Amino acid sequence: MDATATTTTGDAAQAQRDIAEEFAYFTDWSERYQYLIDIGRELPPLADQYKVEEWRVQGCQSMVWLVPSGNAQCMHFEATSDSAIVSGLLRLVLRVYSDRSAAEIVATEPEFIQAIGLAKHLSPTRSNGLASTLKKLKGYAAAVAAGGK
Repeated sequence: MDATATTTTGDAAQAQRDIAEEFAYFTDWSERYQYLIDIGRELPPLADQYKVEEWRVQGCQSMVWLVPSGNAQCMHFEATSDSAIVSGLLRLVLRVYSDRSAAEIVATEPEFIQAIGLAKHLSPTRSNGLASTLKKLKGYAAAVAAGGK
């Protein structure tokens, strides 16, 4: 599977369907984890100036930073982690939520997590970290949608 096929296209619902389709190609979880590691390696680097407490996602065992930009019509997110698997998870999250309107981000539930079986196969600490990341991302979008920063 080509890890470069993870660009943002269509709407968030289509991105989630595409992710589910890609993960259906793999026969076991060792292959899925390897895919997460592979796509995580392709996560663009985050400038050190953003690796500060303001952008850090609390509740993650790994170090995770999430940086929003844009406006209500189109929000962009950059993210990074010190964990290979978490970087892959971030890549999936960004694929679904980045470069979307704040309203679409707030309205979109992360259905891909159940669709690809992540909920059953992530450790409790990774599940909590993923939930914290999604909460922070949606919080940024809700603030922008409400006219805040």
